[in-house]
Amino acid sequence: MKSSECLALLATASATYAQQIYIDTTGPTPRPQCSATLTAQPSFTFRNFSFTLSDTVRTATSVPPPTTTSIYAAAYSDLSSLLPNISYTTWGSWNPNATTTASDTSDPYGQAAWTALWERANPPNFTETGVYSTTVSPTSVPSSELLLPPRDYFGPTDCYNFPEGFMFGVSSSASQIEGATAQEGKGPTLMDILIQDDRPKDYVTNENYYLYKQDIERIAAMGAREYSFSIAWSRILPFALPGTPVNQAGLDHYSDVIDTVLAAGMIPTVTLLHFDTPLQFYGSNLSSAFEAPLIGYVNGAYQNETFVDAFVNYAKIIMTHFSQKVPIFFTFNEPLLYSYNSQSVRNVIDAHARVYHFYKDELKGTGQISIKFNDNFGVPQNVSNEADVYAANHFNSFQLATFCNPIFLGEDYPDSFKQTFPDHVPLTPEDLKYIGGTADLLGIDPYTATVITPPIADDIDGIMECASNTSDVNFPYCVNQTTVNQYGWDIGYRSQSYVYITPTYLREYLGYLYNTFRAPVVITEFGFPVFAEAEKDLPDQLFDTPRSIYYLSYMSEVLKAIWEDGVDVRGAFAWSFADNW
Repeated sequence: MKSSECLALLATASATYAQQIYIDTTGPTPRPQCSATLTAQPSFTFRNFSFTLSDTVRTATSVPPPTTTSIYAAAYSDLSSLLPNISYTTWGSWNPNATTTASDTSDPYGQAAWTALWERANPPNFTETGVYSTTVSPTSVPSSELLLPPRDYFGPTDCYNFPEGFMFGVSSSASQIEGATAQEGKGPTLMDILIQDDRPKDYVTNENYYLYKQDIERIAAMGAREYSFSIAWSRILPFALPGTPVNQAGLDHYSDVIDTVLAAGMIPTVTLLHFDTPLQFYGSNLSSAFEAPLIGYVNGAYQNETFVDAFVNYAKIIMTHFSQKVPIFFTFNEPLLYSYNSQSVRNVIDAHARVYHFYKDELKGTGQISIKFNDNFGVPQNVSNEADVYAANHFNSFQLATFCNPIFLGEDYPDSFKQTFPDHVPLTPEDLKYIGGTADLLGIDPYTATVITPPIADDIDGIMECASNTSDVNFPYCVNQTTVNQYGWDIGYRSQSYVYITPTYLREYLGYLYNTFRAPVVITEFGFPVFAEAEKDLPDQLFDTPRSIYYLSYMSEVLKAIWEDGVDVRGAFAWSFADNW
């Protein structure tokens, strides 16, 4: 389509697609929530002075433990027949400085073979253990730790309440908080070798693997209702592939995590894969893990021909063991970011759909299956510029509709993806019938917004030219991404990284998601890394006003989306309850 044709079509739809309206400010901000505005002049009176203000004392309160536990599937003893014949075993821990070697060299999955996995991975500057080597029993939370700072002066400005059952949770991922990476039988993953510079490794991290009871007690004391965590695939299947032994220690660990969450009065939600792809999918050449992908930012090896069957096998093991107590499973976290090429996308979609059908059709689970997407909402820099609007729609459809069209709508990939990757594996009508409707919720991680323009100002054709040129600096999204509005201002208060406080974009984004993909929305991650936080004294870190403003403003916009825009938002999970790495 030529630019003139695009502009003609877009001209009739500009009002519909508008995602940002700039309003000239000539006075104070209106306050529609105020029922009346005082117009009379104030009166002034002398009175006797006395101190009346005092500090508020607020303490965190745990959610009470449940008196009954909901069941979402049959027990494992009734579901085990759904799995092929599997074996269970245990392994030790890897010590690169060990003076003895395993003698079971004839066993392809023995201790010697498991040790060889780590020797092959050869993670840089490996630290074997941290402070702990066994699970730490929880201690009672001292009341002094439960005293919250004084309330911030500026609070909510809306007058809404959250619907009954709205999920208030916290999120995490295994590689970013667990530690114990080569202990108790866990196999190596991409995350154990990916970071080759001086940045922190995941060998120790927060040692949540041993401190999870303490962490869960404190999260419950904060009043969180949901606890979202990921399971490390290689901790369950160190050799990753179907037919290889299951690590009993890994199953026991996550089983107790789930029970601990429930005992603390919270609800567990599980993500099956959060970036930590087992190393087996990189074949004999581990350097392929560092190859620059065509789509995302990291080669997650989803394109491997064995990946789909292996992921489905892993998911079946997790679901048959844990579905009785877990109401929500997320299959993938932000798959676009770790997609190497168009085959990666197809494999993720196929694997997700197969897991959904296994859970619903074979396991007969009554919980929910979802998938989590990244996408900092692309908004046109100038909403009156048709080329900017076109570029923003191109960006958003590539980021989201590439997965969401097939999964939620049973529709083909968007043109933005097909034009960029003509080698994509076509989706047949039979494929779309099987894949369509295979998610109960749309998970989204909307940290901030991205301001979008075409690569060449006012030129729609430039987007298509980029899409056919893999060497173009803007490939594959083929737009210019910035954080500056048309008047030269950054779009919000800046954090340590690229994140800006952009609550007004969130409300529109929720409407875009719900009305485009026709599914209830869950904010599966949102958070704010405060600028130079580590340089502050501890009391200043704990007061945490910038992060409080971020969460408060975002949740206020969620309420407006629910009550004023009719958007079905089911919950929000703060990222992250602990520092990553």
